[in-house]
This record gives sequence, structure tokens and C-alpha cells, in this order.
Amino acid sequence: MARNDRDNAGEGVWTASEFDENLSGEDKIVLFPNPQRLSLSVRASALIYSDEKSKQLLSLIEKVAPSDATALIKGETGTGKELVARHIHNLSPRKAGPFAAINCGAFSETLVESELFGYERGAFTGAVGSKKGWFETANGGTLFLDEIGDLPLSTQVKLLRVLQEREVTPIGSRKPVPIDVRLIAATNVNLVEAVNAGRFREDLYYRIKVVPIEIPPLRDRKGDILPLVEHFLEVYRNRLHTVKPQLTTDTIKLMNDYPWPGNIRELENVIHRALLVCDGKLLKPSDLNLPSLQSLAGSGLSNSLSLEDQMDALLSEYIKLEPDELLENCVKRIVLKAYEYSHQNQVQTARVLGISRNVLRAYLKQYGIIQ
Repeated sequence: MARNDRDNAGEGVWTASEFDENLSGEDKIVLFPNPQRLSLSVRASALIYSDEKSKQLLSLIEKVAPSDATALIKGETGTGKELVARHIHNLSPRKAGPFAAINCGAFSETLVESELFGYERGAFTGAVGSKKGWFETANGGTLFLDEIGDLPLSTQVKLLRVLQEREVTPIGSRKPVPIDVRLIAATNVNLVEAVNAGRFREDLYYRIKVVPIEIPPLRDRKGDILPLVEHFLEVYRNRLHTVKPQLTTDTIKLMNDYPWPGNIRELENVIHRALLVCDGKLLKPSDLNLPSLQSLAGSGLSNSLSLEDQMDALLSEYIKLEPDELLENCVKRIVLKAYEYSHQNQVQTARVLGISRNVLRAYLKQYGIIQ
């Protein structure tokens, strides 16, 4: 950025007006009002297209949105895949229709088909009435299937048939229901590897990747960081009824250097917390609470190290301390972080950790999380 070396002039902070001025020009901000009313999985309310890579992504979205082509959005967790899907919907002829979003990893194998395709009364124990599936709910609009790689193979077969025949058959029914739905899928895993491993059907993969859309991680589009910071500062300043603090140049440097492994979701949480703990006048590096990778960010090593390398470096430093119950502490942190990431969903947490739900429950009982 043009003012990153302001401390050479002896000031060391950016005023609000200077910060806003720096964000003006060709920055593209796409706002989503009240996204939580449409989908509980939406965390952010805006997409920022300031970095050159993001502008290229926006150009691709604007080209493919008017069509009915199935799109596959790929990107790390927290990059805003659902917001991209929602923007495609809003730019399409279907924008007046519904936008429905479902996380395929949030349901057990026995529930996911009833959620997607619906069921008739008496189809199974507990089916006291009929229920429309998400395909029928999204009729005339767009259905977004997040983490599609988590679908069981049996469900993948039925999904492929739905896409080919443009109709769904609810569980317990023999009468197909015609549908008019545009499908947008998303994943943070390598589906090619999943196909090779036999975990994902090759024919379904080619069916959903008509338009592949890859969202770069935040560390690869640094031009979006400060505009996102500005947006989140404004959002949480209004919610907390406080003033917008000034950013020190050290804070800006740290935010630009930090690799943001949690992407936009992590940045949003960091800004939210920083506004809670800062003195209201200056937002300092310590307010960001990024100690574990701060040394890497300050040295510039974060730009060249993979996340695995960074984790190895941090583990090496932790082992040197020779703490008591080293292994147990590491396992506990991993389990609890996965549980937090999965929003306390045991099925999702077990999948993320690669263990059975029974093993997960044993850990959670041991840590006093559940009874």
C-alpha cells in the first residue's frame, strides 16, 4: 500500500479519513443485507474485490452468472464460498427466486437424503408428515451444496440422477417431482484425489464442475485485507456503539504479513475481538492477539512457509518447553478446536478429525464438554 511506510514520517498511525481515502477508487464491495435471515452458515455480509486476483474472480462470476450452468466453487475454509454462490445467484435471472444453502457435512448419512430430496408421511419411523427437500424448496432458484465431498456414495448416485433427469423422488414416494433448480456446489477438499480414492463418483464430479471457480486464500490476495478490515471495523463499531480506532503502521504491517490460515472468517473474528479490547483510540498489534504466528509474520517467513511448516515450527517451540502431559495437551487442543470449528456438531467434528463419533464422545466426556 502507498502509506505502509508512514512511520518514516514520524506519525505511525492512520486517521480514519486517510484510511477511507486509501480504500477508495476501484475497490469493489458487494454487500449482503441480513444474510443470517437466509442461511445460518453465512458469517460475513460482504465480498471485497480489491486485489487483482479478486477482480479477476469477480469478472469470471459476472460472465457465468447469467447462465444456468452448474458451478463448482473451490477454496479453503473461511474464504467466502457461500457468499460467492449468493452473488452468482443475485446476478442471475433467478435472483427473484429462492436461494437455499445446505452444508452436506452437517447431516448424518441417514438424514442427508431426506434433507435433500424430502419424504412422504410414513416413509420411515418418525415421519409423521410429509416434508419438502431442499431441491423442492429451491425450485425456481439456486441450491448451494457446501462441502459436497462429504456426501455418501449412495447419495451421490441419487444426486447425479436428479441433475440428469431434473426431477426428485421423495423418500417413500414413487411419483417424481419436476424441479427447476440451478446447482452450485462447493468444497475445500481435492475432489480429484477423492475420485482417485473412490470416495467421490467421477461422473458426478464432471457433472458439477461445468464452471470451476477457485477462490484464492486471503494470504494470496493481500490487496483485500485492508478493505476487509475497514468493512469489519465499521460493522462491529456500529454493533458495539463505539468509535472507529486509528490503525498503527505496526498493526497494518502485521495484518498484511500474517498468513490468515482461517481466511476471511478469521480476520472478521480478530477485528471483532480487537474492538472489544482496544482502548478506543488506537488499534495496536497486541489487540489482534496473534502471538503464535506473530514472529513469523514479522520476519516475513509466513509468506514462504506452508501451513504444515508453520505448524511444525510452532510444535518445535512448544516441545522445547517440555510441558507436562505434552501429548494430551496437543490432542485436547486439536479436538476442542475441531469441535469449535464444527459449531459443536459431533458428526461434523468426527469427520474433520477422521475418528468415529463414539471416540469423539469419549474425548468430549473426558474434557467435561458433555455428560
